[in-house]
Amino acid sequence: MDFNINGMMGDIGIGGIAGLITGFALKKFIKLAMALIGAYLLSLFWLQQKGVITINTDKLFNLAGGLGSQIIGLGEKILGILPGSGAFLAGFYLGFHKG
Repeated sequence: MDFNINGMMGDIGIGGIAGLITGFALKKFIKLAMALIGAYLLSLFWLQQKGVITINTDKLFNLAGGLGSQIIGLGEKILGILPGSGAFLAGFYLGFHKG
């Protein structure tokens, strides 16, 4: 049995770097998306306060709850597709934490 430590270390390094970059980029994307959604909701509530529009807040918050569960499901699917290596997950955690 031939054990190639150099090839294994290369795979671990690539997985870790890919995880780091993915985690960092995902956290930056989430921050941007949350800022845009927040600005949009503030503008809607401002328009409602001025009497321009009426908002059914029950439906709005139910929609937001449904969207949250869809995002969690999408995250689980993505983690199922990505390589399950420990190096990738460790890199992802570090990148997400630093982002």
